[in-house]
Amino acid sequence: MNDSAIKSRLLRLKVWGDNACFTRPEMKVERVSYDVMTPSAARGILEAILWKPAIRWHVTQIDVLKPIRWESMRRNEVGSTMSPRTDGIFIEENRQQRAGLFLRDVAYTIHARFDLTDKAGPEDTTIKFQEMFLRRAEKGQSFHHPYLGCREFAAHFEPVFHDQPLPEPIAESRDLGWMLHDLLHDNSSDKNGNIHFCNEVCHPLFFRAMLDQGRMKVPAFDSMEVRS
Repeated sequence: MNDSAIKSRLLRLKVWGDNACFTRPEMKVERVSYDVMTPSAARGILEAILWKPAIRWHVTQIDVLKPIRWESMRRNEVGSTMSPRTDGIFIEENRQQRAGLFLRDVAYTIHARFDLTDKAGPEDTTIKFQEMFLRRAEKGQSFHHPYLGCREFAAHFEPVFHDQPLPEPIAESRDLGWMLHDLLHDNSSDKNGNIHFCNEVCHPLFFRAMLDQGRMKVPAFDSMEVRS
């Protein structure tokens, strides 16, 4: 099977919202956002609209459509997690107030394509899933409401069709430093195709992110530019 049969054409999705927080993993207590949406956050939005075992999303570029602005706020968070061995959490005893540095008034264009996986059946084609994704995005349909890094920051979205002009990104270039690319879970394949089965551990993958006239190129998962 040739690449055109298993790789979709490039799809574009515009997303926007009042606030966003693409949390930097090196910040231990306070939530501090990256300057720009991470590829993993973009993939999460795409999968909220269309996820099937037969496809795997790959983000190739993220365009920043509005100036990068910041907002500080304090939020109430729960300081512990639920366990199957407990009857629940009494929020009043576990509430913690934490400061955060978030983005405000954000908008992006996500450029992405998907591959067919080994779980694709004989009736599964790239055209079928392309049309399904565009139809769902145009109607505002999703399996769960997508969000901009944190669940309380809802994402609005609409497709950018190929006969439409692309939204104009901001005219700004900067070195964004090392950015989270995605998380490699131990029950998924690594770059060498080895399969792991532990569900408890995930390994962060990073790349050196650059904003070039408002556009951030995203290297492929198995690229030498991506480091663990």
